[in-house]
Amino acid sequence: MTTDVPQRTADHPIDPDILARWSPRAFDGSTLDDATLATLFEAARWAPSAFNAQPWRFVYAHRGTPEWEALLSALVPRNAAWVQHASVLLFVLSDTLFLAPGQTDPVPATTNSFDAGAAWALLALQAQKLGLHTHAMAGFDRARATEVTGAGDRFRIEAAVAIGRKGDPATLPEPLRAREFPSPRRPLAETAYRGRLP
Repeated sequence: MTTDVPQRTADHPIDPDILARWSPRAFDGSTLDDATLATLFEAARWAPSAFNAQPWRFVYAHRGTPEWEALLSALVPRNAAWVQHASVLLFVLSDTLFLAPGQTDPVPATTNSFDAGAAWALLALQAQKLGLHTHAMAGFDRARATEVTGAGDRFRIEAAVAIGRKGDPATLPEPLRAREFPSPRRPLAETAYRGRLP
């Protein structure tokens, strides 16, 4: 990150790891071991979910493995170009069916995307704690991603996520290089409203 880029500043006291988490595109291509990846999944496992349904699923591949090429092929070309240097590529899926406690027939889920988002957020924060970075994206071919992940009709693909160690921004094309810094956030007055939306 260049020194002329403004640093993030929170308007209210928060954990510094939350502020430090951001989504780079430059990764160094280094290997991420299974134990470290398991720690990320373990953090996600403890996310809150409705009735403890835990509707999230992760389909992943390490760079350089046969599974990697299949998952990478589901990304749009502009994302695949930089994700190819990440250590791990995963897809976050959520179960669209919910089995209520004491019931035998599943019904359509209503909070699966919300719960999967909570799990992804904990994974991202755990990665930050370990000196890793994550970058979630919606730029993928949904039909192809459904095919390569085995999602079928039951699971919704929520996002793709690149995981790895931050690399040199100079490896990115200029348009992306210029955006390789932590983005700001809009003020709370534009996102949190007492009682109802204006």
